[in-house]
Amino acid sequence: MPTIDLALTSRRELNAALHALEADTNETLWRVENPSGRHALAVGLDAPVTVEIAGHAGYYCAGMNQQATVVVEGNAGVGVAENMMSGKVHVKGDASQSAGATAHGGLLVIDGDASARCGISMKGVDIVVKGSIGHMSAFMAQSGRLVVLGDAGDALGDSIYEAQLFVRGQVKSLGADCIEKPMREEHRKALRLLLDAAGLNGEVKVDEFRRYGSARGLYNFHVDNAAAY
Repeated sequence: MPTIDLALTSRRELNAALHALEADTNETLWRVENPSGRHALAVGLDAPVTVEIAGHAGYYCAGMNQQATVVVEGNAGVGVAENMMSGKVHVKGDASQSAGATAHGGLLVIDGDASARCGISMKGVDIVVKGSIGHMSAFMAQSGRLVVLGDAGDALGDSIYEAQLFVRGQVKSLGADCIEKPMREEHRKALRLLLDAAGLNGEVKVDEFRRYGSARGLYNFHVDNAAAY
């Protein structure tokens, strides 16, 4: 297992080594020691490897990820898994603002809380937050699923498109054009699979969640809705 000590090696060297990996590499498990909150760790990966970051990560950790699994054994700063395409990112602590922003695919799991704008403009990613999320989460969320085991802050799903939101706790307020929707059997099955993928096998009941999505009133401009845009 390659181990990179960031007290001795630069972030640029770490990312360059990870970018150089071939798709069929035998070096499939990497360990990053002493991250000390450095920014842009393990960004732009495109190989089926696992990178364990032994501590806290700064801004944009695991951004633009493809195929890789990135595990942060601490907290993550702004924009963790931003623009992720595939793979998995697992934050074992809390995440700052804009977690999973604009992400197109893959799975982002946050064991703690996520701050404001979690899942902003998400475009197909699945996000599971085991704690609570801050205000304006899933703003302009286009597709994908956001699952929250705790509470959600103000203006959840503001200007949402076709993303699906599942919240087990309390929602402080819903944003423009976001409404509660019925939980059908298809949603229960999909939610069960997603919770299991996040390591919550049987620990949480899907019936404890409520589903939210778009009322589809802002898809096309209408003067009567001008104040809501």
